[in-house]
Amino acid sequence: MPSLRALLAAALVGLCCAGASGASGASDVTGAADDPFWVDPDSRAARQAVEWRASGRTADALLMDRIATRAQAEWLNGPGPEAVVRSRTTAAKAQGRTAVLVAYYIPNRDCGSYSGGGAPTAAAYRIWVDEFAAGLGDRGAYVIVEPDAVAQVVAGCTRVVAKERYALLAYAVDRFARQPGTRVYLDAGNSAWIPEAWRMVDALTESGVASADGVALNVSNFQTDAASSAYGKLLSKDLGGTHFVVDTSRNGNGPYAGTDSWCNPPGRALGTPPTVRTGAPLIDAYLWIKRPGESDGTCRGGPAAGQWWESYALELARNADGRRRS
Repeated sequence: MPSLRALLAAALVGLCCAGASGASGASDVTGAADDPFWVDPDSRAARQAVEWRASGRTADALLMDRIATRAQAEWLNGPGPEAVVRSRTTAAKAQGRTAVLVAYYIPNRDCGSYSGGGAPTAAAYRIWVDEFAAGLGDRGAYVIVEPDAVAQVVAGCTRVVAKERYALLAYAVDRFARQPGTRVYLDAGNSAWIPEAWRMVDALTESGVASADGVALNVSNFQTDAASSAYGKLLSKDLGGTHFVVDTSRNGNGPYAGTDSWCNPPGRALGTPPTVRTGAPLIDAYLWIKRPGESDGTCRGGPAAGQWWESYALELARNADGRRRS
């Protein structure tokens, strides 16, 4: 009996070679020239697809392939990141591809909300950043630095001292940027959170954005590509022409109009597949930074933040058939 890992690898290879039906309805081949990013063959979505095929849920497995065969970011959110970072970047390099990683360990993370936690002290965080950078080596990666960390302070989080947080972010940005081949994007929230883009500029500057390759927008959110592009252009204008990447993992139907629109909203869909062919000079890539199918938190019946929720993943994939163009 072949192992689950062997079944996962075989399924991914088969889809890569045959082409999988994408969210846009076109045939997308994993690893196409405009998608240089590494796909984890052992992701939770890949495992789910294999499990459903084994139990006869073939149609659902095909929908899950829309997630499993596309690159998603690896979130580093606990102690000892070096081994995981090294493993992911080594696997990516072996395939001539690039890993997408998220540094998510800032003290007082998420202002104590669903994804609260992080390093216990500023000194511990700097050590953690150094370990993360050591794992990168010279293999390169796209590194998204601390989702929400800047925007939460601008929005009024009182659990942190702004200057201390900005100094830690600047340390992380600079440290990662020194690794050969690594592209660094400091998170800058989304267009609906701090709609007056100018309010983010000083905070991003203090957080070391000048040492980064740009900023990351819409991480774990649902704003359309058009809204994120417009917001990014406003930021770029005030930040000396900085570039940006956009999280398109779940924005295929745009934002939810009801309450708590950020937390497991119903009716959402997969968005633009990961690519560096964006058609916009300031947008370096569309990425799936939030892993589709992982919960935002224990709202609307979801599991804890970051935990796999197969029914939500299936809804995202199914709704991608008729998604609106952003």
